[in-house]
Amino acid sequence: MDLGRFELERYFAAYEFSARYLLGSSDCESLGMAELLAMADDECGERWQSLRLGYTESPGLPGLRTGIASLYEGVAADDVLEIVPEEGILLTMTALLEPGDHVIVTWPGYQTLFSLAETIGCEVTYWRPDEKQDWRFDPAAVRSALRPNTRLIVANFPHNPTGYLPPREDYEGLLRIAAAAGVTLFSDEMYRWLEQDEERRLPSAAERYDRAITLCGLSKTFALPGLRLGWLVTRDGDALERIAVLKDFTTICGSAPSEILGLIAVRNAARLAQRSRAIVATNLAVLDDFFERRRELFTWVRPAAGSIGFARLHAAEGALAFCRRLVEEAGVMLGPSSVFGYGDAHTRFGFGRENVPEAVAALDGWLDDRG
Repeated sequence: MDLGRFELERYFAAYEFSARYLLGSSDCESLGMAELLAMADDECGERWQSLRLGYTESPGLPGLRTGIASLYEGVAADDVLEIVPEEGILLTMTALLEPGDHVIVTWPGYQTLFSLAETIGCEVTYWRPDEKQDWRFDPAAVRSALRPNTRLIVANFPHNPTGYLPPREDYEGLLRIAAAAGVTLFSDEMYRWLEQDEERRLPSAAERYDRAITLCGLSKTFALPGLRLGWLVTRDGDALERIAVLKDFTTICGSAPSEILGLIAVRNAARLAQRSRAIVATNLAVLDDFFERRRELFTWVRPAAGSIGFARLHAAEGALAFCRRLVEEAGVMLGPSSVFGYGDAHTRFGFGRENVPEAVAALDGWLDDRG
C-alpha cells in the first residue's frame, strides 16, 4: 500500500519542535500531568495509584467507554470503541470500503480523510466550500454528487482548516441526504465543544443518524494530545464489529495509563472544554485586532468554532514561501495551504495555545521589519 506523503505532518516534522511559536497548530494548550491528576475523584485516584501495566481490554476500559457514552444522547457504552484518533479513520475506511466504491468528503481537510479512500482504490469527490460565503459547505453539493456506488460521506464539522460550523438547517439537511441514500456518514468531530457560541453547538451525527460513525478524542478540545486517546461512536453494531475486528491488527488495545488519565478527563469534560474555549476567546480577540491592522495582507473569515482558521494571503511569493521565511527568520510557524493540497494562497492560523499573543507580536514585528 503506497500512502504517499502526509504533507501536513511532514511540514510539522520539519518545524514543530524547533520553532519558537506554533501559530499554525490545531490543538489547545496542553494540561500538565499534575493539573489533570488534581481533577481525579477518589475512584480515579485509587485506579491511578494501584495501576498495573498489563494489557487492557480491546474495546477500551469499560468505565471509560461508559463515561464517553455519557457525553452523547441515546448512546450506550457498547456503542463506543476506544482508538487512537487517526487509527479510527484507518480502521473505518479499511472496514467499510472496497476498490471502486465512491466517497464524498469535505475538502480541504485532514489528509487521512480522503487519501486513505483514494489509496484503497475508491473514487473520491471533494465537497468544496465557498469562501465567498464564509466557507459554507452547501449540502446540495452532496446530493448532486451521490452515485449508486456511493458508500461513504465524510464530514468534518467544526471544520479543519477553516473553522466553519454549518447552521443547524444545513447540518440536518446533510443527515437527511445520507439517510435517504442509505449511505454511512463518517463524522469527524474532533473540534466539537469548541464553539464560540455554545447555542450553535450541533448534535453529534451518531445521536441523529443510526448509520453515522462519529470520531472524537482528547487531542483538541480537551487539550490532551499526548494521551493518544480517541473514540468511535456508532449505533451501527455491524459496522462497529467490523472495525473492532480490524483493530486486532493495529493497536489491539489501549495504553493502561492513558485510559485512567482519559477517564479523569472525560469525567471533567465540561471543565476542560470551558478552559479551552476561554483560551480561544482571548486569542481570537488578539487575531481580530491583527487582521484588522493587516487587511492589505490577509483576508480573514472569523471561525465560528474550533481552534483554527484559514486566512487568504495576499503575497506574490505564495503561502509556502511566505511561511518558510517566517518560521526560519522569526521562529513563527503557520500552516501553508499547500500542505492541505489547496493551492498556495492561504495560511492556517491556530489559536488554541496560551502564547498566541506573543506569537502574533513576533509575526507583527517580522512584517514591520520586511516593510
